[in-house]
Amino acid sequence: MNNIDSEFELDNLDIQILRILMQDATIPYTEIAKRLIVSGGTIHVRMKKMQDHGVISGSSLTINPQKVGYDICAFLGIFLEKGSQYKDALKQLEQVKEVVELHYCTGAYSMFAKIICRDTNHLRQVLNEHIQEIEGIQRTETFISLEESIKRQISLD
Repeated sequence: MNNIDSEFELDNLDIQILRILMQDATIPYTEIAKRLIVSGGTIHVRMKKMQDHGVISGSSLTINPQKVGYDICAFLGIFLEKGSQYKDALKQLEQVKEVVELHYCTGAYSMFAKIICRDTNHLRQVLNEHIQEIEGIQRTETFISLEESIKRQISLD
């Protein structure tokens, strides 16, 4: 059993439900119920409980950026002048639509971002005209991804 918070524990049925949905989030609750030999209502109640406790939140559609004209994936190490500028920088980075992930982190960088752009010219424009103009950002280091080799959810084993 896995502790999520002090009042909620995942049991084997919860984990089985999550495993099925992690493979295909579009599977109807009735199909999950058939596979696990329980009622559709049981699946619904379990899902609601996991949502209420923050184990899961919604579902999402995954778009292949290259198929819609975004060929550059880059990672950006961001150095802040002062750590206290994080919240202000975060608010401004939220406005840069090309930033698809942002992490406040330890180590050499204050923040680490994943950005998706159409091409290298677009990347340069985003860096020069948006990100590096944000007050508090001292400098950045850019790493262009040549290939995404592994992308997966956590394992529930």
